Amino acid sequence: MQQESVSPSESVKLSNILTFFVPLGLAASLITLSHVIINSVLSRAAQPELVIAAYTIALSIFTITERPAFLLRQTTSALSGDRASFRAMRKLTLLLIVFTLLFGFLIGFTPFGDWLFRLVFNTDDATTPAVVNTYRVVMFVTVFSALRCLYQGIIIRNMQTKWLTIGMAVRLTTMYGIGLVFMSRPEHINETTGAWLFLVGMAVEALVSWLEGRRIYRTMPEQVKDNSVRNVRDVFPFYKPLLYSSFIAVIVSPSINAVLGKTDQIEVSIASYAIALSVVNLVNSFFSYIHQIVLNFYQKDARMVFRFTLGAGMIPGCLVILLSFTPLGHWFIGSVMGVQGELLQGSLSVLRVMAIISLVFPWVDYCNGLCMLNKRTKLMLWSQTSNVCTTLILLIVLLFAAPHWNGVVGALASSCGITAELIIVYTLLRRSLAVQTKATMQPSNPVVRR
Repeated sequence: MQQESVSPSESVKLSNILTFFVPLGLAASLITLSHVIINSVLSRAAQPELVIAAYTIALSIFTITERPAFLLRQTTSALSGDRASFRAMRKLTLLLIVFTLLFGFLIGFTPFGDWLFRLVFNTDDATTPAVVNTYRVVMFVTVFSALRCLYQGIIIRNMQTKWLTIGMAVRLTTMYGIGLVFMSRPEHINETTGAWLFLVGMAVEALVSWLEGRRIYRTMPEQVKDNSVRNVRDVFPFYKPLLYSSFIAVIVSPSINAVLGKTDQIEVSIASYAIALSVVNLVNSFFSYIHQIVLNFYQKDARMVFRFTLGAGMIPGCLVILLSFTPLGHWFIGSVMGVQGELLQGSLSVLRVMAIISLVFPWVDYCNGLCMLNKRTKLMLWSQTSNVCTTLILLIVLLFAAPHWNGVVGALASSCGITAELIIVYTLLRRSLAVQTKATMQPSNPVVRR
């Protein structure tokens, strides 16, 4: 899948990639700290269980409704090469914001919200009003998240990735400062406090992204000849497969938790899987922007991008293996995370299997970047579907075959799922690019034989 090497004048140095990539990795890793800040504040409330539960349930709905906005970053980075295409993305962003707010009002200000939280999350009379009040604030976070991702798209495309780290640093500083005020006055902490912290933090990050993105927009050409994106309709063939695949992926997490709830040791299964997953996500987060390396550097120097992925892609897997099979993991999960006893051993067992995810994930992201670069995001829809199907089938099989494996059931199913995703996306992408290459090599005016 590599392109021909370019001339030395167009070659990319490792330092160029690192300068671009490291700020993205730092920004992704710092996101986890924002939730740490929020939970630290909420834990000091008079009724911390109620407050944290309300925030967690409201956030679970927000995570689903934010997906269309989150995908704006990749779409803008791939398509917005001039002002005309960026304006098309801006119109799409406004449409998504309006749709999300309408859905938010349906949940937050109509009886549908009460029904949804009671039926799906089994909330009681005390928790339901708190969840609804929290969601009424959280729903507006999507507005700033969409604007942030829109402008971060052209920031990334124009190689100014340091502004993502700067924006995240400003966000965390603001949240921490406000959090200190609340922690000094715990009597003012209620169910909406976490939502307001999240909203203010996202708004500040969006402001930083908007200021830098607007400056970049002014320097962009009005139209680029090779860019065919002029209106929202031109964006949909690229954007819709990303959207569909992201919603398909939503099925995996609740399915795993549902199956783990039927294993021999329910509490150990669910808790050990959650702990191991948090460690894997923490390690993988720094390497979650390899697709942007592909989008921005592959056409300049395909070989260097492949070599970088080969080297950087080994790091998360090696780190998880190190944590799984050495005393370092026992110390980190036991002392740093405070997990002890049977749960500690269960978490380490799950983590050993989930090392597969950390080894495979960078290559899935690499192939997804090639799909975006070649405007073949439909392939990602098929690969994500294969991931979900493989995971669900294995969950059912392992539940009946080895329920005593507890959390390992979810770990093995999800690991095989992402492995299937890599196999499918690689196979389809290679076949698609081969067809494209064959088509371009055919003569434009073939001789017609009579």
